[in-house]
Amino acid sequence: MKLSHSFALVCSICLLLLISVDSASAFCGFYVAKADSKLYNQASQVVIARDGKRTVLTMANDYQGDVNNFAMVVPVPVILKEEQVNVGESEIIERLDAFSAPRLVEYFDEDPCNRSFAEDESLRAPTAPQATSEMRSDRSNTLGITVEEEFTVGEYDIVILSAKESDGLEIWLRENGYQIPNGASKILRPYIQQNLKFFVAKVNLIEYENTGFKSLRPLMMAYESPKFMLPIRLGMLNAQGEQDLIVYLLSPKGQVELTNYRTVKIPSNLEIPEFIQQEFAPFYKAMFNRSYEQNDKKVAFIEYAWNMANCDPCSAQPLNREELRKAGFFWLNNNRFNNVFITRLHVRYQRNTFPEDLKFQETANNQLFQGRYIIRRPFREKRNCDAVKNYYQSVRERQDKEAINLSRLTGWNIYDIRKKIDFIDFEDVPWWRQIFGS
Repeated sequence: MKLSHSFALVCSICLLLLISVDSASAFCGFYVAKADSKLYNQASQVVIARDGKRTVLTMANDYQGDVNNFAMVVPVPVILKEEQVNVGESEIIERLDAFSAPRLVEYFDEDPCNRSFAEDESLRAPTAPQATSEMRSDRSNTLGITVEEEFTVGEYDIVILSAKESDGLEIWLRENGYQIPNGASKILRPYIQQNLKFFVAKVNLIEYENTGFKSLRPLMMAYESPKFMLPIRLGMLNAQGEQDLIVYLLSPKGQVELTNYRTVKIPSNLEIPEFIQQEFAPFYKAMFNRSYEQNDKKVAFIEYAWNMANCDPCSAQPLNREELRKAGFFWLNNNRFNNVFITRLHVRYQRNTFPEDLKFQETANNQLFQGRYIIRRPFREKRNCDAVKNYYQSVRERQDKEAINLSRLTGWNIYDIRKKIDFIDFEDVPWWRQIFGS
């Protein structure tokens, strides 16, 4: 029995705390393409909805392989009851991904003869706003393990554990059929010292067959805790190189940032050549990788920060109330829709660059931001007026600047870029056309 989609063999997570939201001028322009999580081979996704100390955490990580080998070990701050755990819908995470993905937009130049080009501010792209149970019990006691809760939700068998020793926890997991990487006890030890509990899940094969789904669904949990963190170290144990993690943070307050690593905005609001419409995926991957390396591989990137009530331009429509509820939205005011601010954080990490778990803070920053890249379509029809020559000159200069922007963003060779640009015809318009017409 194989999975066609992914989920993450050993994922670690814990979560959340804290609290605390302006408006922005329109971007306009037309949406062309987006850079969603499908660009990355190994991209784990987590949704966190938070208000005060209340948290709803959704994990949709990228596991590939036989479901018999699936194991998920998640440090959690409290003992979870069955009613606090649910199976989510993959489509909701796909909607969040599509809504918040970095995007390519296009603008079209007006006829330069319709108004004075030198004074035409509309030609400028807007600026972005800123065993038996008794035997098991005896063995658990010997190893210093307490089974706090045990239940089945959807296709998952779930156990909530507390532990006194990390070696005992690792032995217990192996003896109970959980496929975990070697060396797990070393990573588990700090969580035990913090008195965290362990949410442990594996697939119930009979229930999985009954669901009819081809892939494992996300797991959701709801709890209250002052902790605002996301443990990622367990997920590095059997990682093959760098991993991408995309976190969608829903809050009634404002943007969410990291406290123990720098949080920076992805380069944005830059004009690039028209041909990128056909090459947006390789462009974004190259641009992200270059930004990642320029920041010493030790930062989290904000790819989107916006109020869920609208989008401009929209790469997908905002989630409706029911979709938001399924994503974990729970704060209500007199039964009316309340503010939902989404922050999309993209973290690429490995052991030597992200040695600590992610620690977050919520801010009151309501500044709207999106990873947005602009292509400008020149007006290419022949026209006769005084503004035409200046217009052609300005477009040629703009196209040169777009080539430079693209080279700086991606590291691509400037000469190769220029070969792909459809430079506008820069010939002077014959003087007699201004008299006799074209």
